[in-house]
Amino acid sequence: MSLFGEPLNTGGGGLNANVSERATLQPSLAISTVIFALKPDANGKVSIWMPLVRRTREPFKGQWALPGGPLHSDESLEDAARRNLQETTGIEPAYLEQLYAFGGLQRSHKKEIGAQRVVSIVYWALVKGDTAEFEERHNVQWQPADAQGSSNGQDAIQGSPLDLAFDHREIVDYALWRLRNKIEYSQVGYHFLGELFTLAQLREVHEAVLNKTLDKANFRRDILANKDLEETEHFLEGGRHRPPKLYRYTGPRGLGSPSRSTS
Repeated sequence: MSLFGEPLNTGGGGLNANVSERATLQPSLAISTVIFALKPDANGKVSIWMPLVRRTREPFKGQWALPGGPLHSDESLEDAARRNLQETTGIEPAYLEQLYAFGGLQRSHKKEIGAQRVVSIVYWALVKGDTAEFEERHNVQWQPADAQGSSNGQDAIQGSPLDLAFDHREIVDYALWRLRNKIEYSQVGYHFLGELFTLAQLREVHEAVLNKTLDKANFRRDILANKDLEETEHFLEGGRHRPPKLYRYTGPRGLGSPSRSTS
């Protein structure tokens, strides 16, 4: 097994190799995924959360890391990401896109001399809150994704979100940057919502992702200019005031193009 929990692609040697032998091994390939969902904290503020897996062995034993797993020889990178997500977290994402390849020379474990180099192909995924249900499995817990934007330290369990294993904090920060940039010009925010939603719910998604309050009138004007947004005849029931109208997104909900074009 590699440092990241995936089988070593060594052609021999592996864990039985000594320091000098490990240094000459071919790099090991890992598949990891950053999963984002929206969840209210203890104060009711909606923010971005992610599931992490507690490591059960060294290095970084007891610390939290991104879900990951092996790449089988007969599957695509995207299929491997989906399978690993299902096996580690039980989650089927609404959106999945290849993020980046992380392969720094010292990313595995800086203190381990001669450690085999590990290259991670990282995906980022979005799931609806009702789909994730924030159920925690063995060694899996949901934690705030933004190290600087989490508003209540009591929501985060010890060691998170600031202290993740390996370079996973850097990976999460890069995924957050990608999401925040993409929501400004694409329709990625709809993947956090169900089929029908109010404009207030859609604005709440954008505010949670961007971590800032948006002007209601300006947001309404801009979002209604989107031709892929359809007003329905339905209303959100259950409130004390006049029920707001429900809308439907009619544009493409396909996966990110990078994940479809990479095999």
